Amino acid sequence: MKQRSAVRNIVEYALAAGALKTMEHAPRPLAEAVSRLCAAALDRAVPRLRRVAMRNLALAMPEKSEAEHRRIVDGVFRSIARVIFALARFPKINRANIGQWIRYEGFEHFECALKRGRGVLFATAHLGNWELSAFAHALMTAPMHVVVRPLDNPLIDRLIAARRTLSGNRVIEKKNFARSILKALAANEAVGILIDQNASPAEGVFVDFFGVPACAGTGFARLAARSGATVIPGFALWSENERRYVLRFYPPVEMTGCVEEDTRRLHAQLEAVIREYPDQWLWIHRRWKTRPPGAAPVY
Repeated sequence: MKQRSAVRNIVEYALAAGALKTMEHAPRPLAEAVSRLCAAALDRAVPRLRRVAMRNLALAMPEKSEAEHRRIVDGVFRSIARVIFALARFPKINRANIGQWIRYEGFEHFECALKRGRGVLFATAHLGNWELSAFAHALMTAPMHVVVRPLDNPLIDRLIAARRTLSGNRVIEKKNFARSILKALAANEAVGILIDQNASPAEGVFVDFFGVPACAGTGFARLAARSGATVIPGFALWSENERRYVLRFYPPVEMTGCVEEDTRRLHAQLEAVIREYPDQWLWIHRRWKTRPPGAAPVY
């Protein structure tokens, strides 16, 4: 991988830090407008993202028209704006006002999982507000562990990590995660892992995802099998009627111990939720980049 220049890192950091601070302290209407501007700037500055999203939707939802696909992608960037805005306001979110941002649904699934005493693995995704879901859970219930991939810019990575841990959560870096996760689960704690990203053939198996073979990482299923933890799909989904998020915990997914079957089950559940909230998933990711042997490239 080509090494990033220090100048580029500093410039990107200055822009990101400035935007976050502006949104943190500005009146809410202005801060929300800035977040929408940031998302629109991303859309225009990196046109590849919209092209990828349109290609993904053509593959995954061919029954919808191109105009419907465009509307979904527009919604994706609105969703990104909401994620940015919430992240910027993390220093101002606390136990007293968290209910203005989000509420639980299906919390009983988490309570039952804790009673088993084997820990909880949250199977989550870049759907809704993945940043707020973990942050809010720490304030409303108890801190948890979140598994993240370090960002390419180390300065921005430290900036975001500092905000992610403001509510007491602990960050586990993806490159060194197995031992830390198993230790947390053994202590009957919760760990959140994003399961929706493309994987290499060495790290995953091909599962049906929207009718298209997708290479999905098997690490989550292996951890579940080894730990015996309860696996709960959970997502912070935006409710337009309430003008806040709903942190929805779905019934636990039964793990069989078969890595391929368990990975397939998790992605079937994820697909069902994405179909219900298509404009809240990050379609801009090249989800089908890894192809089965002999298959033509998608992108």
